[in-house]
Amino acid sequence: MGEPSDASLIAASIDRPVEFGAIFDRHASALRRYLVRRLGPAESDDVFGEVFRIAFERRSSYDLSRASARPWLYGIATNLVARHRRREARRIRAVARLAGTRVIVDDHAEAVSGELDARERWARLAEEVTSLPAAELDALVLHVWEGLSYEDVAVAVGVPVGTVRSRLNRARRRLRELEDPSGEQPTDHEHGDDPRRIDLRGSDR
Repeated sequence: MGEPSDASLIAASIDRPVEFGAIFDRHASALRRYLVRRLGPAESDDVFGEVFRIAFERRSSYDLSRASARPWLYGIATNLVARHRRREARRIRAVARLAGTRVIVDDHAEAVSGELDARERWARLAEEVTSLPAAELDALVLHVWEGLSYEDVAVAVGVPVGTVRSRLNRARRRLRELEDPSGEQPTDHEHGDDPRRIDLRGSDR
């Protein structure tokens, strides 16, 4: 016999609240990582506790037809992140500044030039990401960073799947328009990363 689904645990927790502890055990690490990525370690602590407090209080309204509670929990977390947009923007810019220094070349003059160029590219990218409308940024983060399907993102943010697709398409289009002076899409040649799939998470520790 397999493990009970999240839905069955939540249903059982209505009469036996202790059962909800298994939901925390299953999803706490992912939710903690998500909040650290968006807000930073210090700010995420209080928000992390709020996610599971709210989830516990709202467990009676959970849609039991959904076996996994992961999208639901991400939705609660994303709503809480919305109260900290400025802090999130500062974190993305800070991580971009750090990433802009990771240029490794042998020639000193080339190193200086490369570092300045990288800093400029990452700074422009950070500005572009943080200027995305909140709805597009949420969809992008949940889909790209957290690996949620379009359907799960739709559940998390409470919109139809078609709306999620539209938001992601708009966000990607905005980022594709971020070009370097040569007219080519900027890339991190050192790591072979496309900035449209850029990792602005920083350390999760």
